[in-house]
Amino acid sequence: MRWNFGLACVAALLGLASETGADVIRDPDTGFSFSQRDVQITTGNSYITFRVAIPAGSPTGQPFDAVVQMIAPSNAGWVGVAWGGSMTNNPLLIGWLNSGNGVASMRRATTHTAPTAYPSATVQVLKKGTKSNSTHWQLTALCTGCTQFTSSGSTVKTLNPAGTNRLAFAYSKVRPSQIGSPTSPINVHELFGYWEHDFAAAGNAGFADLVNRNL
Repeated sequence: MRWNFGLACVAALLGLASETGADVIRDPDTGFSFSQRDVQITTGNSYITFRVAIPAGSPTGQPFDAVVQMIAPSNAGWVGVAWGGSMTNNPLLIGWLNSGNGVASMRRATTHTAPTAYPSATVQVLKKGTKSNSTHWQLTALCTGCTQFTSSGSTVKTLNPAGTNRLAFAYSKVRPSQIGSPTSPINVHELFGYWEHDFAAAGNAGFADLVNRNL
């Protein structure tokens, strides 16, 4: 079944509902309004939903915090978001669930090898937006340092808060070997892909207050 919030029966699985249309939703658990995109991961109807929320009025050319929410089928071992739309030379936020608790880490790869820890960005799991049921798990996390970074050499890339940005994802059915540790080694991804995400629709007034309420 596709994880589509236009379908009430699927939305009910995690107690979420669309309030503003197919691509922008307000999450009643966290209070954030997210711009969302469903990304197909099989030839059937299996999807991962990626959502982004940012501070309203974020200035262009400057870094800004972002909250990402990932909703994945329960058989997903881990899911990652590449903020520069590439498997290399950009921050990679990797997340999974461990007995209902969210685990997330920031990593980066400079070649097509396993990514290593990326200290220039931080991630914090938001507990109120992290949960699971029999079919899906959901992880919500705050990322600082994901929207501006050095991509290669001395080239600095800054995401556009008032437009679209190319993001990428990676996913594996194999769970990390040290499931409770954010520094756990991860298996090679089985699938990756790209999409253009609408950040202009992701703005949230009172962003900092929403973050504090969800810690």
